[in-house]
Amino acid sequence: MLDKSTLSTDDILALDQAHVWHPYAAFPNPAPVYPVSHAEGVHLHLTDGRQLIDGTASWWSVLHGYNHPVLNKAVENQLAKVAHVMLGGLTHEPVARLAKQLVDITPEGLNKVFFSDSGSVAVEIALKMALQYWFAQGQHQRTQFLALRSGYHGDTFAAMSVCDPISGMHSMFNQFLKHHIFTEAPACKFDEEWDERHLINFSHLIQQHRQKIAAVVLEPIAQNAGGMRFYSPHYLRRVRELCTQFDVLLIADEIATGFGRTGELFACDHARISPDIMCLGKALTGGYITLAATLCNDKVSDMISQKGAGAFMHGPTFMGNPLACAVGVASVNLLLKSHWQLQVASIQTQLTQELEACRGLPAVADVRVLGAIGVVELKQVPHMASIQARFVEEGVWVRPFGKLVYLMPSYIIKPDELRHLTRSIYNVISELEA
Repeated sequence: MLDKSTLSTDDILALDQAHVWHPYAAFPNPAPVYPVSHAEGVHLHLTDGRQLIDGTASWWSVLHGYNHPVLNKAVENQLAKVAHVMLGGLTHEPVARLAKQLVDITPEGLNKVFFSDSGSVAVEIALKMALQYWFAQGQHQRTQFLALRSGYHGDTFAAMSVCDPISGMHSMFNQFLKHHIFTEAPACKFDEEWDERHLINFSHLIQQHRQKIAAVVLEPIAQNAGGMRFYSPHYLRRVRELCTQFDVLLIADEIATGFGRTGELFACDHARISPDIMCLGKALTGGYITLAATLCNDKVSDMISQKGAGAFMHGPTFMGNPLACAVGVASVNLLLKSHWQLQVASIQTQLTQELEACRGLPAVADVRVLGAIGVVELKQVPHMASIQARFVEEGVWVRPFGKLVYLMPSYIIKPDELRHLTRSIYNVISELEA
């Protein structure tokens, strides 16, 4: 039993090594971890006194920077009222306010909000909504989903089943997962002139399997953890048209792309389309408290509520948590009142200019930027622990995955801070062999 009021860096590391299983890591964790004492703005302060500029916004969630006074105050105010109350049979002001905010800012028609605890669960809920929608009509054969290769939708089992089954990080579970239908990843780049040939495979599959497909599920415009690829809004627009034509629901996973990350408030806005179901998470609370939401339109909610079971069969214990919803309301307000469009556009311009220098390095396969997302794709997977340590030596927090070295900073980042990040990426990658 510990009786220390404050733990030293060595104490933290020893306990971590003994008991904490980190994400996507072995146990005990062979790679070094870096204890954080506090954070401010875009800076992480380590317990040993070092300071790092965070280039990942803690997995893309900390939109407004760390320790923001407005978000802190929202948590403090709500904490003095009620930290948690069940949403079964009860409600509260923060959940009502946040639901209305999300309905107001998401694509037209999405007017029902089901809250949950994480992005993966939001996807599970979306898939379940689509299945129950068809079950309510007696179409029990509609149990498959049409998804995009190179997509990523989460780590829970149904979410894993619509991730890329071959190259995705969950391919080892493929024999245990329900097998769905996969179309080739969009080959049309974001700014590329549209050619209908890019949709041939998708069009063929949705026509061939339309009687058994419950929904198409995709990450609009930007495929993120599956490869950081950016594709044409025309592709998304045509997918929406085909889903309507063949009476298939469309699920848009905006967990990573939502709240301005791609330059539009939601990635669907690039194509001016509205999905039947949309998943939100990550930046929903500005990185403060885990919270996710699955929105749907009247078509989906009416069918589920009026036929079949007559109710949507899901209910997380902590859904609509008052603390999380209160900070979510504050975060959305903060975003909408800010100059986020100018901030994201400025970040995009700087990333485009400064990361371009990496393109000529021997180890680099490609460089691409969209909104506040900058990606340097390597030719080979680097040694994770070594490259991570080098970035820390440079005074930055950049955490690659696979061949991808990426930046998704907080929108408040200053030009000199972003320059430090891009220079560090160039410095570290220049040391790698092709």
